[in-house]
Amino acid sequence: MNTPAPAPTPERILQRLDWQVVRRLDGLLQGDYRSLFYGYGVDFADLREYQPQDDIRYIDWNVTARMSTPYVRQYVEDREITAWFLLDLSPSMDFGGVGHLKRGMLVDLVATLSRLLTRHGNRVGAIFFNSQVDKVIPPGSGRLHVLRLLNDLLKQPSLPRSQLTDLGTLITGGLRGIKRRGLVFLISDFISAPGWERPLHLLNQHHEVIAVRLSDPREKELPDIGPILIEDAETGEQVFVDTHDKKFRARYAQVVRERETELSTVFKHAGVDVLNLSTEDDLVRALVRFAGLRKQSRKQ
Repeated sequence: MNTPAPAPTPERILQRLDWQVVRRLDGLLQGDYRSLFYGYGVDFADLREYQPQDDIRYIDWNVTARMSTPYVRQYVEDREITAWFLLDLSPSMDFGGVGHLKRGMLVDLVATLSRLLTRHGNRVGAIFFNSQVDKVIPPGSGRLHVLRLLNDLLKQPSLPRSQLTDLGTLITGGLRGIKRRGLVFLISDFISAPGWERPLHLLNQHHEVIAVRLSDPREKELPDIGPILIEDAETGEQVFVDTHDKKFRARYAQVVRERETELSTVFKHAGVDVLNLSTEDDLVRALVRFAGLRKQSRKQ
């Protein structure tokens, strides 16, 4: 008789990630964590006229209107970064293969980033969201704070499927709750009712936002295995489909491509960097690749 594996605890998760992820990142990034976070712990310093190379997010529109010429805000960077995790914990985040759920990847990512940030003196906070904003964890630092964050995250229940997630509620919660400019990780699969696009744009005007899109390969391609029952990960609606039907698989693939294009357009218009993370990805390689892309984009 097989004994079930013990439930993961915050301490076990952190120990595993310290060995399997954080140490490898230390070697590959060689201490250059700014290429990964590049966050803003900043205070407002002054105003000056806009220059062609300036980031349009820093334009002060009130002053611009009064002076009839564009002005931008200047900031003085602090050593400390305050990072927030806006966490989508809706039912679709429980999708994936055995031992490879999107929610599990979310937990590992939050633990890793929190560990990297707090051990360098930065602070992290979190907003948990399911059908509504369920919990707010104020920013803190240190290992004990990370363990508390993980403990609260593991205790979040998986709610039954009922209705499509409204991601705009989570983003608006971040807009209202995060007062000081900082680094925001919006972690979701972005399976949501429409209407979250403008709040994302507004959030990125006030903070530096990194969108982390979690996915599972099974969401993007239907296998040719005959008639199967498909269940909507958000609403629980079920329907029988015949995956032997080439035309049906082609239509499904087209819908997936259109969705990918739509999301890419939204992120581009909002001006946010995107980390696409699959449940089958190696977390270290994904983070190092993302850090390289961010570093390269700032040189252009």
